[in-house]
Amino acid sequence: MSFSKTLVTAVAALSIWGSAGAAVNQLNGAGATFPYPVYSKWAQAYQKETGVQLNYQAIGSGGGIKQIEAKTVDFGASDAPLKKDELDQHGLLQFPMVMGGVVPVVHLKGIQPGKLRLDGKTLARIYAGKITKWNDPAIKHLNPNLNLPDTDITVVHRSDGSGTTWNFTSYLTKVSDIWANGPGHAKAVSWPTGVGGKGNQGVASYVKRIKNSIGYVEYAYALQNKMTYVSLENKAGNFVQPTAANFQAAAANADWADAPGFYVVLTDQPGAKSWPITAATYILMYKHPKNPKTAQAVLKFFDWSYKNGDQMAEKLDYVPMPDSAVKLVQDKWHSQMKDDNGQPIWPVQQ
Repeated sequence: MSFSKTLVTAVAALSIWGSAGAAVNQLNGAGATFPYPVYSKWAQAYQKETGVQLNYQAIGSGGGIKQIEAKTVDFGASDAPLKKDELDQHGLLQFPMVMGGVVPVVHLKGIQPGKLRLDGKTLARIYAGKITKWNDPAIKHLNPNLNLPDTDITVVHRSDGSGTTWNFTSYLTKVSDIWANGPGHAKAVSWPTGVGGKGNQGVASYVKRIKNSIGYVEYAYALQNKMTYVSLENKAGNFVQPTAANFQAAAANADWADAPGFYVVLTDQPGAKSWPITAATYILMYKHPKNPKTAQAVLKFFDWSYKNGDQMAEKLDYVPMPDSAVKLVQDKWHSQMKDDNGQPIWPVQQ
């Protein structure tokens, strides 16, 4: 490279990196409701420190993917990762931000959080409409010491395209032939029974209002709404509680370095303590954004969140990304996200 081209390159890079923070004071994103509690915490702290506001619409992963593809937001968010060919088709870069757990929750009088035990096959049969009563022999067999009512089960599911549903049905498909050969695995499926709520908050609201119901939400929503979560049998045959430690156990073997497009599915992982419906949540951005300054400002927010957001995430029982994975992500920002002149939007990480 000649000296003159090197100088031009340096000037171009300084122009982008030096002015983005001053020029951009609002960032717009949309998508998954699963990470909304932690994104909200990070956004409040970031605005207090920098004055930059994050406007995040929690509309579900399906909506987030549609909005980034339509280029109506600065970034999309999804709990259902896109495969590399889908990313390439739209010129998108995908990276994980945080991990957590999807948790079945119930509204059953007299049942304390974590006391009701379910396994994957029984959970799938409930959602398939094959088990309709709480005192069904299959549920009683798993819970011999609980007094389960002779009442109908009301199933609550998502009504929108959802990464939470994507991970929930990923798990059901892996553990149940009834589910694998029936509704299957997707962000939205043809539910055999039940009522639909919009977003994690919508499902939580329905389960809180409807006696003898069951739903599934991200763990932070279960905590914030003081809901009765169940314990689940994992791949090792152990009944485990939804905790950050057990989400981390499921994520321990995730091979981020060798996953094209960071496509990693954490459901039904091995391990004595692994929570079986553990999930990562992802950000989607264009490799060649129409506004590089805004894209750089978005990356600054997520960089700040990686560096400063772990304690806030852990208080909500999310699992922060390991440092090794963050380094991989930031290397991708540098190598793949470019402006119109082909210059990196993000500086190389040391």
